Amino acid sequence: MIAYLVRRVAGMFILLFLISVAVFFLFNLLPGDPARLTCGKACTPVVVEQNRKRLGYDKPPVEQYLIFVKGIFFGRVFSESSPVPVVCNAPCLGYSYTRHQQVLSLIQKAAPVTFFLAIGAFLLWIFAGLSLGIVAALNRGRWVDRLIMGISLIGYSLPSFFIGLVLLFFVVIKWQFLPYPNYISPFENPVQFFQTMLLPWIVLATLTAAFYMRLTRNQVLEVFGDDYVRTARAKGLPERTVVVKHALRAGLTPIVTAAGLDLAYLLGGAIISENIFSLPGLGALAVNSVVQSDLPLITGITLLTATIIIFANLIVDLLYAVVDPRVRIT
Repeated sequence: MIAYLVRRVAGMFILLFLISVAVFFLFNLLPGDPARLTCGKACTPVVVEQNRKRLGYDKPPVEQYLIFVKGIFFGRVFSESSPVPVVCNAPCLGYSYTRHQQVLSLIQKAAPVTFFLAIGAFLLWIFAGLSLGIVAALNRGRWVDRLIMGISLIGYSLPSFFIGLVLLFFVVIKWQFLPYPNYISPFENPVQFFQTMLLPWIVLATLTAAFYMRLTRNQVLEVFGDDYVRTARAKGLPERTVVVKHALRAGLTPIVTAAGLDLAYLLGGAIISENIFSLPGLGALAVNSVVQSDLPLITGITLLTATIIIFANLIVDLLYAVVDPRVRIT
């Protein structure tokens, strides 16, 4: 187990290094001059050249990357030649000259919104997906099974922007069951926070729960045919014990994999839902950074998202041995 953990952690750091190289050079060597994009209206050749030096784009690409990596671990200073240099303490992911703020501070402001959105949707889709999937498996071939699978097919087919716009129009605008979304921290106003996040949670949970219904049903039905499940039933164990302790636990491996990755993707930013419901999360921040050609911010968000997904893969692999006793990690 320890040797496996060491290998996985080492592989994670190697992969993070390769991704950082790819992301940095991809976004900093794109067609277009970042110095010209951030120089403002008075964009003369002299101003562009001065701006290039101020941003550090006059250095070779490899040197720029080394300075970027050094800033992550030790911090760095931007606009050193200007009267008021910008000090960016470690971990420094860059400085947004478009917004005149450090990239990490912008991410820190947006991350809690995406975190609450992802966790709330995750709890909804896990509960609905697992419970309805088990019910469908226990009623295989009956009307309950067909109804649940029909609902999952419809939910899986509808795009998130359609569900979001329909809910926003009917629930908020037409029927006025909820006020128009206006995000506020749950620690400041829990009621307004819940009213704002309820519809985004439902949108994300509807799409993903439909997938988990089908996945859970298939896994439980597959495990029902195994010898140890038939043995457990032959011993006279209650059906609830057979389903939860034996069938569901043994069939959780692909469900855990999918759940870990889906949650990681959401933590990276649920772009469509955040923009529909005006949530100031990582998804909305990423869209705005692309529109404004804010390359340092795009780079920082992409690296953060990649780190979350890679770390989620590690956690999922380690959970295999806990979820399924048949898995032995060596």
